[in-house]
This record gives sequence, C-alpha cells and structure tokens, in this order.
Amino acid sequence: MPEAAKIQQPVISFTKKVWIVAGIALLTVVIFLLVKTLFNLLLLILAGILMAVFFHGCAGIIQRKLHLSYRLSLVLSVSINIILLTAFFWFVGARLSQQVSELSDTLPATIQSAKANLQQSKLGSKIVDYLNASGNSQKTITAIKHFFSSSFGILSDLYIIILMGFFFMASPSLYKKGFVHLLPPHAKEKGDRLLNEINTILRKWLKGQIFGFLFIAIFTGIGLWILGMPLVLTLALIAGVLNFIPNFGPIIALVPATLLALTMGTSTVIIVICMYTGIQIIQSAITQPLIQQKMINVPPALVIIGQVGMGTLGGFWGVLLAMPVVAILMKIINELYVKPQSHHKYKIESSSH
Repeated sequence: MPEAAKIQQPVISFTKKVWIVAGIALLTVVIFLLVKTLFNLLLLILAGILMAVFFHGCAGIIQRKLHLSYRLSLVLSVSINIILLTAFFWFVGARLSQQVSELSDTLPATIQSAKANLQQSKLGSKIVDYLNASGNSQKTITAIKHFFSSSFGILSDLYIIILMGFFFMASPSLYKKGFVHLLPPHAKEKGDRLLNEINTILRKWLKGQIFGFLFIAIFTGIGLWILGMPLVLTLALIAGVLNFIPNFGPIIALVPATLLALTMGTSTVIIVICMYTGIQIIQSAITQPLIQQKMINVPPALVIIGQVGMGTLGGFWGVLLAMPVVAILMKIINELYVKPQSHHKYKIESSSH
C-alpha cells in the first residue's frame, strides 16, 4: 500500500500542475482581453478630453481678447466652432462628398492605370512584377484594415467621444476632483499638479497639430491646384487630417495623390512627391520646434514603437493618439519615478560628503 501511494503521488502532483498552468493561461487571456477592451475605452475617453481641451482653449482666447466671463466665452467657443463646421460643410460639403465618391469609384481603375504606366519602364516593370509575385496583397489589406479599425464602429466612437467631450467640457473640475479624491492623502497634491501639467501637454500638442493640419491642407491644396490635379479638395483634406499621425500619416496621404499623378505622367509624379516632401519638411521645421518647446521631447523611435503597439491594441484611435499617450506616460514616469530617484541619489551623495 505505501508503494502504491508513492507511485500515485507524482501523478496527482503533475495533474495539479497542469490545472494550475491551464488556470494561469486562462486568467492571462481574460486579463489581456479585459485590458484590450478597457484600453479602447480609455482611448475614446482621451479623445473626449482632447475635445474638451480644444473648446476650453478657444474659450481662453475669446476671454483674453474680448474680456468676457469664462462661462460666456465657453458658450461662444462651442457656438463659433459649430457655426464654422456647419458653414464648411454647407459650402463645400456637396463638392467634397462628390470628390470622395469619385475617388472611391475611380481608385481601382487608377491603380490599373498606374500599373500600366509603371510597366512602360524597366524599373517600374520590375516593381509591378515583384508586387504581383509576392501574393501578399490580401494579407496586407487585412492587416491595414485591422490596424486602422475603430473600437465600436466609427459612428459609435464619434458619438461616445462627442458625448464625453461635452461632459468633460461642462464641468472639468468635477472629474478632476473626483480623480484626485481617489488618491492617497500624501499623493493628492502631486496628483493635482500632475493633472494640470498633463492638461498643458495636451493643449500645446493639440495647438501644434491644428496648426500643422491647416498648414499642410492649405499648401497641399494650392500646390495640387497649380499642377492641375483632380480631386484637389479631397487630397488636401486627407493630407491635413493624416498629419495628425506622425511618421505613417504623410506616407499614407501620398499614396492616392501619387496614384492620380501617375495618370498624368511620370513627371507629375515626381513633382507631387517632391511637393509633399517639401511641405512636410517646411511644416516640421516651423511647427515641431513650437510643439517641443511646450511638450516633452519624445524620441522618434519611441513614437514609432508606441504607434505600432497602440495600433495593434487600439486600431485607428491607437495610431492617432499614440503621440499624446506616449507623452503623458513619459511625464508620469518622469514625475513619479525619475525625479524621486534623482532626488534620492542626490541625498545619498550629499550625505556621503
């Protein structure tokens, strides 16, 4: 009997280990799915906060210029922006919708025409043959769709962002005080100061991005109009909006412009590529220093890593909001870890002397 017990004991122990490993694996999967879902929600909350920051920033400008009360300035801020947005779609909405529809309808034929033009040269023919031989076009399209997918559908996402944006805008102090109230007593003062600094980071980032959007959209539209390109308004807006996505956005914006330029000749393609590149260089030289003076200087490699990681977790919103998220994380880490470590090291060195 003791011998049988000795033989069965390892079997029971091994079974328990298997169940423990399986339980840990299942718990890890559940936690990952929960974090992924909450991460998408947090991105929408951040987008709503950015919307509130934008309206409060406009209200601050109105208050300084017109010397009105802040509440009235905030009402004017929302009203003026809604009027401007409505006027924009009223005057150019129909034309923009027509151009977007035309771009969507003609894109397959444009791609075939671009391939035909490329095949006229040896280098272009090799590029087309390589793309055809790779056989990964469907995988690439699937990856891009996943990379730029939204959390709950684009209309639902926009509804959630607008709703939360108006709530945050109406009473920002309520949510700020509620968050600070959850912190331990010794961390309340630091938490309140950190939230104010994060608000400054978001405001300055948003200001720089809006300036970049206007700069890119206006000068791209002027350049395409001079070249006689079709769908100028749509291409200019695409370039301006995608400028919110560092690194990848300008490259993606160049694709439809290059495809349309291929239908007009190789020389037009070269001019369009040079024009887009030149505008990006000028915009970076003008706006980037303004952004970095008021915001954490985020290393470019860290931005790319953040975009890829957040794009995998959060889709389109992850890519779009990667820059402010990385900046916020760097600020939090700097305040809660780097500075205390430096202060502790300084105290040790002082005591040793």
